[in-house]
Amino acid sequence: MTPQIIGLIACGALVALIFLRVPVGAALLIVALTGYAAIGGLDRALVSLGSTPFDLAQAYSLSVVPLFLLMGVVAARTSIARELFEAANAAVAGRRGGLAMATVGACAGFGAICGSSLATASTMARVAIPEMRRHGYADSVAVGIVASGGTLGILIPPSIILIIYAIAAQASVPALFAAALLPGLMLAGLHVVVIMLLARLRPQDLPPGERLNARERLLALAGVWKMVLIFGVVMGGIYGGFFSPTEAAAVGAFCAILIGFASRQLDMRGLLGAMRETVSITGTLFFIVLGALMFGYFMVQSRIPATLGAWITAQGVAPWVVMLFIVAIYLVLGCFLDTISMVLITVPVFLPIAMEVGYSPIWFGILVLMAAEVGLITPPVGLNIFVISAQCKDIPIGRIYRGILPFLAAHALGIGLLLAFPAIALWLPGMLY
Repeated sequence: MTPQIIGLIACGALVALIFLRVPVGAALLIVALTGYAAIGGLDRALVSLGSTPFDLAQAYSLSVVPLFLLMGVVAARTSIARELFEAANAAVAGRRGGLAMATVGACAGFGAICGSSLATASTMARVAIPEMRRHGYADSVAVGIVASGGTLGILIPPSIILIIYAIAAQASVPALFAAALLPGLMLAGLHVVVIMLLARLRPQDLPPGERLNARERLLALAGVWKMVLIFGVVMGGIYGGFFSPTEAAAVGAFCAILIGFASRQLDMRGLLGAMRETVSITGTLFFIVLGALMFGYFMVQSRIPATLGAWITAQGVAPWVVMLFIVAIYLVLGCFLDTISMVLITVPVFLPIAMEVGYSPIWFGILVLMAAEVGLITPPVGLNIFVISAQCKDIPIGRIYRGILPFLAAHALGIGLLLAFPAIALWLPGMLY
């Protein structure tokens, strides 16, 4: 049996194990170890299994992950999300659809700090949806914008998912942060455009909000200082040359803790709880990373990426067609996998193909994140949909589906623009590096 056939059988087995609800990390390890042993022998597979955890534990680049996670967990335990929403609302107060636009801004800002689409959707569901419903917004619009807006923060740096991709792709974290900024802002802008169109076509579903005077606007906008301070210290430190990404993550986490204590929204008990939560998430994440590294080694041994890349090149298929096919796969995977798992499972397979047809790994990382996040809000499953449904039990899930549909157009247009104009992602890192 050839290595390629073994690799294909292993990929099928991996999908089957995930559908059987085997934890992703365990499924990756089982498939990788079995496949590795089938190709290179059990001894080589066990040697790799023994050395990979050691390499993972001593990798300096991975220390950035728990630090950014701690920053996000602490931020989630303070009032940053509500203050971001109130500040964004102050900027557009009185406009038809203003609360929905404010939700987009708050999702983008909070997601940039916490680094999780699911956490952003869950938090903003508690903050923004009750406020929109109180002002007469249609339930479908309120839940749709939160579910879709929850995906925005994954792109706007600093982002945990970008760091995970950087580890999997051996890419530069600062370059990925720079590449993600403009696409993230573009996608947020496209969401605002969709809201403006909905406000014109269905004005009864998006009533104008309360008008604020100049003093009320300034007070609300002043509340965003926490997010601005954390973002400025982290990103300013990285691009100013003062910190490495790991050092910036440590400083950002420390700033979040100081802000929590200074604002009396965090005490020692809360800090210990945040640390326990961070350790739990980090342990789960690192176990998945371990399985993904083993799976990546196995993919190299199976030669599936190299064979697929050579076959696609020989067919003379246009590179953008290849990318559309990959995007379609991510849309399907997003229905039953979280973004981190998708990235770690697929990058060892798809990145060599993308590079074979001439795409930059930095650009490909941004495309992967945009496509993977769409999968989280795509019917019939979509993990963000179930997060919103759990928070809003009185809203039928069919209404959530209907609310998301208009915003899928924003994601589709964003992916199309990135495919047509790669400079959207590559211009800024090209200027900085």
